[in-house]
Amino acid sequence: MAVKVGINGFGRIGRIVFRNAHTFSSIEHDDVEIVAVNDPFIETHYAAYMLKYDSTHGQFKGDISVSDNGLTVNGKTVHFYQERDPANIPWGKHGVNYVVESTGVFTTTEKASAHLKGGAKKVIISAPSADAPMFVMGVNEKTYTKDINVLSNASCTTNCLAPLAKVINDNFGLAEGLMTTIHSYTATQKTVDGPSSKDWRGGRTAAQNIIPSSTGAAKAVGKVIPSLNGKLTGMSMRVPTANVSVVDLTCKTEKPVTYDQIKQTIKAASEGELKGILGYSEDALVSTDLNGDPRSSIFDASAGIALNSNFVKLISWYDNEWGYSRRVLDLICKFLSIPPFLHPWRGSALCRAKEGVKKSEMKGDAHANTSVCTTAYISKVDASN
Repeated sequence: MAVKVGINGFGRIGRIVFRNAHTFSSIEHDDVEIVAVNDPFIETHYAAYMLKYDSTHGQFKGDISVSDNGLTVNGKTVHFYQERDPANIPWGKHGVNYVVESTGVFTTTEKASAHLKGGAKKVIISAPSADAPMFVMGVNEKTYTKDINVLSNASCTTNCLAPLAKVINDNFGLAEGLMTTIHSYTATQKTVDGPSSKDWRGGRTAAQNIIPSSTGAAKAVGKVIPSLNGKLTGMSMRVPTANVSVVDLTCKTEKPVTYDQIKQTIKAASEGELKGILGYSEDALVSTDLNGDPRSSIFDASAGIALNSNFVKLISWYDNEWGYSRRVLDLICKFLSIPPFLHPWRGSALCRAKEGVKKSEMKGDAHANTSVCTTAYISKVDASN
């Protein structure tokens, strides 16, 4: 039986989480089902339109219609509410186990806990939180305990930086570092120059400017990797692109190392314990090449440089919408102790023709996304392997 999930806030992340869940529920994964959505500022017909059409990620691949109860997506009802107070959303009525809190408003433990009053069991905040425990898949998700009811998926930038920093720190020691994220504009920015009393630069038009800004993403790495606390800080440069961002990590290593050794180590991690989270590429990539990439961080091996054996600049791309939204769902899978969407044994869209087949029955390299196999989907019965 699928676990039932609700979404509060149907903005960029809320809709992309929905799209990710739909894609994998209908193709490769039947364990997660979005059954209810709440957004006080979007009526149902408009929600259907916004879900169907997306300027960045294209048209929704599925059937969407408006019903008496909300939306009907591929024949399944998604109940739609417009409550301003999270405590009034009847999650329990629809058997919702987990709520994705994606409004950007209820980001503290106290505020997000209001969803528990409506019947939810767990709340995942799709933003950094001042006090809720933060988890980054591939980095510290193993520290999650069942008594934690409200948690944060950190930020998209922390999800990109932390896996990279972990590999460097685990293998060479990360003495200190400065991060800059060259980040696509977001909904909080202005289409034309306008008032922004707390951030004057942030009030300038997003489509015409490179805008220096602050970010807590680098410092947040110290919360998910305690040994790096106080060793990283950073800033953001908002640029006139709609999606896909890139992290520039300039760092000092404790052990002497060549850039080639760093590349080899990151490549090995991307094919091993961080497969599906950390990527590796030697291609001459530009930002649009990563649009829709589900990984948290894609290391650009040909873009980095080294000054000497202890001082390097590392470049890693990330789809700040799609990859981050995938990790939100992965955290839910972590709660359930089932294979997350990034699980290497899930196989690819080319390998999903038949359920209930174990790894041992697959042909070829089961860890490769394009593995040649006679079967496609790795059943839940194999989850413990």
